[in-house]
This record gives sequence, C-alpha cells and structure tokens, in this order.
Amino acid sequence: MRRAWRLGLGVVGAVCALTAAPAASPAAGLPPIRHVFVIVLENKAYSDTFANTSAAPYLSQTLVAQGGFIPNYWGIGHESLDNYIALASGQAPNGVTQADAPLYSEMVPGTPGADGQAMGQGSVYPTSVKTIADQLLGAGRTWKGYMEDMGTTCRHPAVGSPDNTQSARQGDQYAMRHNPFVYFHSIIDGPACIAGDVPLDRLPGDLGSAASTPNFAFVTPNLCNDGHDRTCVDGRQGGLPAADAFLRQWVPRITGSPAFKQDGLLLVIFDEAPAPPDSGTSDASACPAPCQSPAGPNTVNPGGPIAGPGGGLVGAVALSPYIRPGTITARPYNHYSLLRSVEDLFGLGHLGYAGLAGQTAFGSDLYTGTGPAVGPTPCSAGSLPVARRGVLPRGSVLSRVRVIRRRGWAPLLELRFRRAASLTVTSRSGRRSLRVGPRRARACATYRFGLRFRHGTASIRAGVGRASERRAVRF
Repeated sequence: MRRAWRLGLGVVGAVCALTAAPAASPAAGLPPIRHVFVIVLENKAYSDTFANTSAAPYLSQTLVAQGGFIPNYWGIGHESLDNYIALASGQAPNGVTQADAPLYSEMVPGTPGADGQAMGQGSVYPTSVKTIADQLLGAGRTWKGYMEDMGTTCRHPAVGSPDNTQSARQGDQYAMRHNPFVYFHSIIDGPACIAGDVPLDRLPGDLGSAASTPNFAFVTPNLCNDGHDRTCVDGRQGGLPAADAFLRQWVPRITGSPAFKQDGLLLVIFDEAPAPPDSGTSDASACPAPCQSPAGPNTVNPGGPIAGPGGGLVGAVALSPYIRPGTITARPYNHYSLLRSVEDLFGLGHLGYAGLAGQTAFGSDLYTGTGPAVGPTPCSAGSLPVARRGVLPRGSVLSRVRVIRRRGWAPLLELRFRRAASLTVTSRSGRRSLRVGPRRARACATYRFGLRFRHGTASIRAGVGRASERRAVRF
C-alpha cells in the first residue's frame, strides 16, 4: 500500500493523497494498475513475429501463453518517429516525423488545430503540446524513459542541428528517433528531461522497490536489440532473434519486480510493420473501426514510402496480474489506443487522437485476471518493545526511513511502518521550519512526503500510545 501526504505547499510524489487534493482516479471498471511498462520493438510484421516458425519464440509462444495476446494491434504510420510521437502525445504524423527527422527542427507554425493536433511540419513540438509524461507529473505520478546505449540523460542535439544517431556506431547504437520524450519542449526545456529520460542501465536499480519504480516506464532497446538492424554494427545477428534475446533478459526482471507483482502491466509492442527499405512484407494498413486512425492534418499519406492509411499490423502482448494467462482479444487497437488506455488507468485526460470519440481502449476484453495472489503480509510487527522514558527502540515502529533526492526538486522523505502509529514530521532549514501532523499511519504501509526545503533536517516522531520512536535525518 502506498500513501502520499503534503507538507505545506510541497508537491508529493506517490500513488494517492491523504490531503484535500487527491490524485486522479482510474476510469470506472478498470483494475487498480499503478505501474505500466512499455517495451517498443521495431519494424516487424505480425505475420513474421507471431508465425508458428517465428524467430522470436519467447515472445510469440512463452509470453503469449503467460499473458494477453492482442493480434489486432496496428502502427499509425511510417517510418519510426511518427509512431513514437503518437505513443507519447497522440499527435499524428507530419512529413518530417515520417522521414525520421534527420534534422532536429522546430515544428512550425505549431498552432493548435482540431482534435488536439498541432499544425505544421517539424519534429520538436512547442511547449503547448503535452505528453503522457507531462500528464503524469501534473497528477503527482512519476515516469521515466529508459533508453539503451543513450549514455547520458536526455540526449539530443541543439534544435536546428542534424541527428547523428540515424545509424548505429560501434559502442553507440542509441537512436534518438526511438526516444519520443526529447521531441517536446514541454520536457526538454525543464528539469523533467534530465530526471526522467535516462539510460537503460538505471532500470534494475529502480525496480528494487515499488516506491522507486516509476508509475510509467517506457523502454527502448538499441538498434540491434529492438530488431531494427538485420545485422548489428558489432557483428551480432539482429532482427527478431536479437529482440527475443532482449526480452528474455529484461521481461523477467520487470515481471519479478515488487511493482509489477503488486499492480503492474507490461506491454510489448512494435512501432510499425516493414516499409521500404526494410526487409519483410510491407504493410501500411490501419486499424479498422471502432479503432480510430485518421491521417491527420499534416500529411496526405500516413504510409510514408508506401501508400496507405497507417503503419501496418504488428500485434502486441500484455502481461499483468490482472490478465489471465492465455487471454486473446479480437478488439482492434493502435498506438493512440495504448495512450488512451494508460491515461484511463491513471485517471488522466486524453491527448490528441487518443481523445477521439469512440477510440478503443483496453477493457474487460484484456483485463481478465483477478489481480495479485493474496498471501501473508511481509510486515510483522511483533510485540511492542519496552520504552525508556517514553522513547521506543529504533525499528520498533519504523522499518525504513530514507531520503529520495531528485535533481532540480526538493527531496522526498519515505517512511515504512511496522505498526499503526501517530506520525508527526517537522522539517527545518535554517530559521525556517514546517510541521505536519499528527496524522494516522497504517501498519505495513509506506508513505512519501514532499519536503519543502532542498536542504535541512527532518525530525520524525512515530507514536504508539504514550511512547514514540524518534528519528532525525539530514537531507
């Protein structure tokens, strides 16, 4: 269980609020999924990926059997970048994003149009165009994009400069066009990009606890491991075998994490089907009604190098405690549907074409499971130790006290309770101080506080009856 409180006017990062301003609630009838993981692979047709003789048996057989199979899942255009932009923001293709934006250029004029679409051509969207990351931050949730081989956080050139990641290089197979978050001024112009757009090697640490796992995690393999390159620049075999090997490595890490076991959803998707010069059968079809996939105002042909209304049939797989193994849904979906589905889970509004009337979103056709297996609680308080002069021994009430530092933001204070208690926290920085409480805390619950000050001390008092455990931490 997670709770979030607010110290004064500080922003709290957690799953729900105990203040007068609660976090958004999921749409009615949906399971309480609070951690969503998306792995995006590249340029493969449904007929190849999920064939009986597929070169990706772990994905097409093992994972399909473990979760939900979505055979009718489509890309929204060609080539890659327009699909990633759609996943993040609901924006439709334009000529530059369809060409994978070899020049990292402003989207101009960028004026607002119908259905939440920005009008114009270019790849870097104006601040007025929001993403799922902006929505989550605004609702007190967390997000991260995990990019393999990116090396440094929020990696992109200056606006107006060429994209030098269009082809893989030895030791650097990062592709910026597969990292949608760096194409929005709403992200790159502030601290959100440095904090949220990070190299993939940070994911294992973040999976260590549900509290440190972002509510939304977008995972992009490098140009070899996403299946994009048939032969990788380092000489390894690419294509579906490389993508399958990546999944074998990372899917068990995700599904074995506390966050996934508690309330997780993992989606494995492809951005698009093949289109010239890709190998494989070219496909620029779009999802049929009731799924919505308009061409948009900025292109006459979403199919890009081939004529067609979309990005082709690719298929997808979903794993969750809320999905019964072996589930198959016949309902049609695309990237706009996925965005809408994530927004619905977190009670957010709908961006761009995710908000079209009648747009499909995951529902009871996919969420067929009953949730995490109920077992004994891992929290055992035991008998209350004897207090000395009203002070309980360390660990009697609090099983964990830690400070979570955030670049560009005041830190968070995280507390886990062995037993129910009355909690008071006083933070001090110089002559300034702020107190919250007393508030009731539940046994075996974890709480996260937004600290108003970037540096100082926090005095914690967790009372049980007339006695209390007391802690002091510097931050």
